[in-house]
Amino acid sequence: MKRLEIKQNIAKREDESLSFRVYNLNKENLENYLEPHKKDHFCILMVESGEIQLHLEEEIIHLKAGKISMIFPDQISSLSLLSSELSGKIILFEEVLFCSDILKNELLSYNVNLSSHLKCIFLSPSELEHAKSMVSFIENIYSDPSLIRKEQGRFYIKILLLGLIESVHGQHPVFQHESDKALYIRFKKMLNERYKNERRVQYYASNLAITTKKLNSITKKHCGETAINAIHNRILKEIKRLLMFSDFSHKQISLELGFSSPSALNKFVKSKLDETPTELQKELAQIYIK
Repeated sequence: MKRLEIKQNIAKREDESLSFRVYNLNKENLENYLEPHKKDHFCILMVESGEIQLHLEEEIIHLKAGKISMIFPDQISSLSLLSSELSGKIILFEEVLFCSDILKNELLSYNVNLSSHLKCIFLSPSELEHAKSMVSFIENIYSDPSLIRKEQGRFYIKILLLGLIESVHGQHPVFQHESDKALYIRFKKMLNERYKNERRVQYYASNLAITTKKLNSITKKHCGETAINAIHNRILKEIKRLLMFSDFSHKQISLELGFSSPSALNKFVKSKLDETPTELQKELAQIYIK
């Protein structure tokens, strides 16, 4: 699968030393996005008129005027159904510009499932105007960068990001208790690192130094599912990705994800979705058929 790198996206000489890009949202600039691919950078799509269809992992998202979508590094995506009156902006930026330090410390409670919350944002008229003004500042800097203006551009990108995160705050309330939010984020991080080999709730609870009952309480409070369902859904997400975008056989997928055999993989998928991996694969393929 093609992986787009921001350093290879050179439209002018100054781009070689820039960590961000700003382009018009039109068919010419979206040509590389029409087939499934991954990026090594963040991508914000801001639709000002017309509409476009975003295929993001196993979801289809319809972006119309006033909507913004943020695609995270290494997410699989493609675009289709570009309307003739499509206009807006594309903002690309390296991971170093993402507010990671702030979100790991002062704003820790906002740093939960951000990629899910930011995949489709509908702003109020005032919020949209503010976002558009930030993008305009960034675009002006991008068109004529200097050492000082580059730094200004980085700050404007962070202001834009924090504004988008704040806009979804009311839709996805954060934890009120510091201990809960820290534990949930640690659980999600650990799960993403170890889900292939560790599927026991007890394992994660022990590593967090809490009881399984407490872990279940935390996961239910945040995302409405038990800890075991969170574990199973993470495995299921990876099964879908491998079925959609890899050439792995079902046997290879079962080995990759720690199943004892293809039949064990089949049993797991059947129990969760009431369909076989083959049926699921056919269903998922429809998402990327234009």
